[in-house]
Amino acid sequence: MEKKPKPGTLCVQAGWRPKKGEPRILPIYQSTTFKYETSEQMAKLFDLEEAGYFYTRLQNPTNDAVASKIAALEGGVGAMLTSSGQAAAFYSIFNICSAGDHVVSASAIYGGTFNLFSVTLKKLGIEVTFIDQDSSDEEILKAFRPNTKALFGETIANPAGSVLDIERMARIAHSQGVPLIVDNTFATPVNCRPFEWGADIVIHSTTKYMDGHATSVGGVVVDSGNFDWDAQAEKFPGLTTPDDSYHGLTYTKSFGRAAYHIKATVQLMRDLGSIQAPENAFLLNLGLETLHLRMPCHCTNAQAVAEFLQKDSRVAWVHYCGLPGDKYYALAQKYLPNGGSGVLTFGLKGGRDLSIRFMDSLKLAAIVTHVADARTSVLHPASHTHRQLSDEQLVAAGVTPDLIRFSVGIEDLEDILSDISQALDAATK
Repeated sequence: MEKKPKPGTLCVQAGWRPKKGEPRILPIYQSTTFKYETSEQMAKLFDLEEAGYFYTRLQNPTNDAVASKIAALEGGVGAMLTSSGQAAAFYSIFNICSAGDHVVSASAIYGGTFNLFSVTLKKLGIEVTFIDQDSSDEEILKAFRPNTKALFGETIANPAGSVLDIERMARIAHSQGVPLIVDNTFATPVNCRPFEWGADIVIHSTTKYMDGHATSVGGVVVDSGNFDWDAQAEKFPGLTTPDDSYHGLTYTKSFGRAAYHIKATVQLMRDLGSIQAPENAFLLNLGLETLHLRMPCHCTNAQAVAEFLQKDSRVAWVHYCGLPGDKYYALAQKYLPNGGSGVLTFGLKGGRDLSIRFMDSLKLAAIVTHVADARTSVLHPASHTHRQLSDEQLVAAGVTPDLIRFSVGIEDLEDILSDISQALDAATK
């Protein structure tokens, strides 16, 4: 049996395998369209009878190489790049849901995704019920309905830091005949591969650690190929019955294990757009080449920052799954033995006002909406990313008024700690 490459090798080598005389580095195919010799050649591409490139909205060689690399890292059968992480979240649901359908989701998720699920999907006729992912199986099962089509959660919730019990959630989802969709953005496949624990679909905001340098907005939907759509044919007619827009083609019959991500590409991306620009995919690929080197540094620095804050008397609380005694420590040891991420949350004893003074006093760490790149950054979710949520929704999402989201970069640890120390001093004068 051929030995499977390790994640570090996949980060560098997967996706683009040049042939004799081809560029060693993945090129940017900056073209909207691709030439063919005959009309029949083009017709076969449009009918999905042959694989090939004809228009970048559907497929592009640069994008496909990067998507292939991410699929290899996650252990999936295929992937589709999107223009943003939000687009990836939308496509992952809309690929199997339509008006009248229902989804169950953890409430501790990114604020933008919460708004997408609670407001925008509702306008499309798709209802989402939010659950506490730490509830008992019985409580979670009560949220399911006959028209439920998926269960959704985040490996590490943004910004709450909750760790999803993937194996348990997969068991619950499968008992109801639906797939588990997991947003693996904060963990990355370097630290956790949800498919190995039973998840069926994985999404990422590639804008975060995968890019790693805050250069390019993007997302990806990765298909494990493991969910048996035909076994639940009545639940998923979009995959298991003929598609009139492709002359009656049935995705599960024509594409087998790859049905989900191919449908997302040739049907949803065809109609809705939201492609990732080839230049962004090129920059994403550069980031992926060092993902396996950056993540250990992020995690080591974050662990040290969490321990530093925990010892400071001015800090009310610290939440980081790598801290012994943290609510999610045991789950982190199971799913994230190499480290969670570089993101932690904490609150100061002076509450919201002191938290804001602390943030304004930082010099190395910058106040930005972004999170999870090489530079240390900070955000106050209740005032920024989650400000549209009610107090009740904030609590459900794990966001308290004093919560500071601190994204630890890969700068020298001593400098990061020094910046935190001087900002605490300045804020508590």
